[in-house]
Amino acid sequence: MGIEFDDNRPIYQQLMTRICREIIRGERESGEKLPSVREYAVDVGVNANTIQRVYRELEQEQIVESRRGQGTFITTDKQRLVTLREAMKQELIQQFSAQMQEMGYSHDEMIHGIEQERKEKA
Repeated sequence: MGIEFDDNRPIYQQLMTRICREIIRGERESGEKLPSVREYAVDVGVNANTIQRVYRELEQEQIVESRRGQGTFITTDKQRLVTLREAMKQELIQQFSAQMQEMGYSHDEMIHGIEQERKEKA
């Protein structure tokens, strides 16, 4: 299958973000087993060592846990998943705000634009 990667960010970081977004969207659930390293490497078209690093980094962040002989599972710590969701939200808000400020928009203009978008979607 393979996926498109951004040349400006390490692949392992992009895959970590991808898994975290899947968790936040509910596509992967608490306690769910992740694909094996080899299986996921084939699915996304990268080296198995890259996936091993992804899983190791996610484990250090307590987003997943390895169970010897069983595989890698998404944490069952609900509070950790709430914290992950909040951290990703804040990161996106900061990126959006920085980009808008670079273009010369004030915070009030950003808020007005968000409110206007929200009304149009309602």
